[in-house]
Amino acid sequence: MTMHIVTLPGDGVGPDVVHEGIKVLDAIAEAFGHRFSIDERPVGGAAIDAVGTPLPESSLAACREADAVLLGAIGGPKWADPTAAIRPEQGLLALREGLGLYANLRPVRLSQALVSSSPLRPERIAGTDLLVVRELTGGIYFGERREAGDDGVAYDTMRYTAREIERIAHIAFRIAGERRGLVTSIDKANVLASSRLWRRTVTRVAAGYPGVRLEHLLVDAAAMHLLRRAPDFDVMLTANMFGDILSDEASMLAGSLGMLPSASLGDGGCGVYEPVHGSAPDIAGRGIANPIGTILSVALLLRHSLDLPDEADAVERAVDRVLGEGHRTPDLAGPSAPTVGTGEMGDRIAAAVRASVEVTE
Repeated sequence: MTMHIVTLPGDGVGPDVVHEGIKVLDAIAEAFGHRFSIDERPVGGAAIDAVGTPLPESSLAACREADAVLLGAIGGPKWADPTAAIRPEQGLLALREGLGLYANLRPVRLSQALVSSSPLRPERIAGTDLLVVRELTGGIYFGERREAGDDGVAYDTMRYTAREIERIAHIAFRIAGERRGLVTSIDKANVLASSRLWRRTVTRVAAGYPGVRLEHLLVDAAAMHLLRRAPDFDVMLTANMFGDILSDEASMLAGSLGMLPSASLGDGGCGVYEPVHGSAPDIAGRGIANPIGTILSVALLLRHSLDLPDEADAVERAVDRVLGEGHRTPDLAGPSAPTVGTGEMGDRIAAAVRASVEVTE
């Protein structure tokens, strides 16, 4: 059976890192005897330049027919005017809406080899293995808003329904039941009405998962504890904006934003998988971007959309092995430490995938 994957390389370093993700998929196909078909489509600023829209209907249609979508990055200074009628990020929002994606999973697992790469003390972060479950289609990013007029007044509305909260909470509790059994729900219930609804709803959902423990934290306290005691967290359940901020903060636990993968899921099988980092146009095409966030996103793709957990494990083991051998892209290395480029890192991880399967056989 051939599994169909659409790639949306996008802008900046997106094409660079997606190329390495495909390289690792090829290694998985070779090692496990699978067949993947790859269909590349435009999105973001590249699509605006090509056809005048950030998400062409042909790209969305291809994604709807795919088993999974691998996305690079979107945006850059060329399209950075926030007042422009057409902007690259609109393509990402339209993709999420078009595929019905409402749950964003952002795992943060610290490789033992990178403990010294984090700006935090090793004893604070050793053993970190957490998952941010971020609600993706509600909250302040999608509520009613008003741009400032002559009166100098602007506002954004943080709006949630109980149904939106319930469906993301169920995902968090199901995943926690397969991990260490702890959900930390993060809100601002001491100030925000939407957060009080969030807290009540999550508490109600928790009653259906007696094997999972629930704790509540205010978002400011969560930001502090994430740096103070990161290994204590298991699944962090958050609203849209809070999850956006906290997951970027958590990237420092892993040593670099370039290390973090993500999955955006809905009720169907097809998800969108992408690194957490941005398009980094200043290093695009220079062969120095870290492809590991994209490669680990491939592992999530294999696990969640293609139901290939052994293959996902093989990718994650390969990343750990290559890092354990001391190979580093520039974002992970010290000022005078030797580094490898984007392509070499992808080559080494792909080789490690093949080697790990050969060893187990």
